[in-house]
Amino acid sequence: MSNKTASFLINPRAGENTAKLPDILAVLAAGGYKTEIALKEYGKHVMELAREAADDKKDLVIAYGGDGTLNQVVNGVMSVKGKRPTVGLIPGGTANVWAGEIGIPTDPVKAALTLINSETRKVDVGRISVQSISFPGEDQPSVTPSKAGKKASLESDKVRHHFLLMAGIGLDAAIMNGVSKPLKYQIGPFAVGLSAAKELPEQHPFPIEIQTGEAGDSLWKGEAMQVVLGNTRRYAKVERITPNAYVDDGAIDVCVITAGNPLTTVQQITSLLLRQKPDNATAEYFKGAHIRIKVPASAPLQMVVR
Repeated sequence: MSNKTASFLINPRAGENTAKLPDILAVLAAGGYKTEIALKEYGKHVMELAREAADDKKDLVIAYGGDGTLNQVVNGVMSVKGKRPTVGLIPGGTANVWAGEIGIPTDPVKAALTLINSETRKVDVGRISVQSISFPGEDQPSVTPSKAGKKASLESDKVRHHFLLMAGIGLDAAIMNGVSKPLKYQIGPFAVGLSAAKELPEQHPFPIEIQTGEAGDSLWKGEAMQVVLGNTRRYAKVERITPNAYVDDGAIDVCVITAGNPLTTVQQITSLLLRQKPDNATAEYFKGAHIRIKVPASAPLQMVVR
């Protein structure tokens, strides 16, 4: 008899697919797992449940939901030191970007079969640390993304977050953070359009410097509308905004959508809203295991992490 244990963390918003829960559990049992089930009840509940599962030395922690639910599981598991459980996914969200990136079937029963019949795969996990650093005559917070396991210099314990997919700073982050979740569940992608209409008038280019390595060597300096830190090629459901990013290459891909004249700015905004890859003439691309992003403290920026 197998001694393997699993924690199955469910976002009830996963929709009609929750009707297939008995079939999923039957597949897990056939795979030798004794599975405990827990339902998300509030905001970051899944993160707390994942941390508890890791502390309890579960062999497998499964997210049943979308990319946001998966992100909470990853952050909960990564908060525990020492040996961590394997993380699995049964897709149940709107976009299911991670599932598409690594080839997980969107049908929940097929996804469960894939889970128990596949070899464990090691992938990169991005880590965001936010610091406030003072310089003579200026006050600049620094956002430092690095691959988990790579030590980031000047880290702060105030804000730290892990990501499997991406992190975004600027326009698109403001739009996504402004999306009403109840409205999103009711009207889907149209909720993003409503948030965009609200946020666009408030968004402006911001000065930024991209640095790499522990020494902080400068890669690029200028004004940007949006910065995307990609661990995967896909930024949303279909678009590959960081086309050279791979989940196991040990590096983070950076796309800086630069500020231009009013016409190019409109084109950039349209590309972001339509989830299209920006024109190379209005974007800069970088890659590294340790990237530092510096912006003035006065810049009204938002960040989104997935």
